[in-house]
Amino acid sequence: MNSNALRTDTVSMPVADVASAPRLGTALRLSMFLRCLAIQGSWNYEILVGNGVGFCVEPALRQLPGGIDGKPYREALARQSVYFNAHPYLAALAIGALARAEVEQVAPQRIERFRTALCGPLGSVGDRLVWAAWLPACSLVALLLFGVGASALAVVLGFLVLYNVGHLGLRDWGLRAGWRHGLRVATALGHPVLQHGPRYIGRVSAVLGGLALPLAVHRAIGEPAPLTAIPVGVAVVTPLLAVLLVRLQGRAEGWRVVLFLLVAFVLYSVVR
Repeated sequence: MNSNALRTDTVSMPVADVASAPRLGTALRLSMFLRCLAIQGSWNYEILVGNGVGFCVEPALRQLPGGIDGKPYREALARQSVYFNAHPYLAALAIGALARAEVEQVAPQRIERFRTALCGPLGSVGDRLVWAAWLPACSLVALLLFGVGASALAVVLGFLVLYNVGHLGLRDWGLRAGWRHGLRVATALGHPVLQHGPRYIGRVSAVLGGLALPLAVHRAIGEPAPLTAIPVGVAVVTPLLAVLLVRLQGRAEGWRVVLFLLVAFVLYSVVR
């Protein structure tokens, strides 16, 4: 099910407006956020991250009448601990929305329908944004750091810092947006970063690849060159290669283009 189907399914539900959302306290938000980091800790083939979702929303369920000893708490926790499949980072969006729905005691049938509808959109959007765009871009930045002579520690730290800024920021945004929008969370799925981010990150990655590949190959088979010693030709040719890669998108297989460029750079370095 895509985001349009989710939007159609949730608009018909008479839920509270975004402006009337209950306050997400700092302590509750931090508790749920930290639990989101362990959402895959109980992953299994039967219910995937279902137990993880229940674990993450549990702090909010304590606000239900009767607390942890009450029937609403037990029923809500059982309802949130069944099958669920989504991208682990964007699952925070579902967690925030489901937690709010449970706290507002929305009808169980509506929560179950909504929960089922979330799986497809959160999985596809998250895969395109993180695995197909952000992760490769961060890897190319690390490769570029290596190519300009950075130490192994700097390369590793550069990758980890950059990747986790995006990763943790996405989780935090998802949790807050899910709580704010509740069952109307399809609005959050229309965020420009989620819809257009993969395309723009892909273009940036093309430029990064054009810079990183020749420099990394040069360092791997020769002496590392300082940043100030990068040949002017690389700086001139790189944008042209990036434009070429974008133009060839859909016309030539990517691995063939990359292999050709890599062989060309190796031959250039050897002849030189």
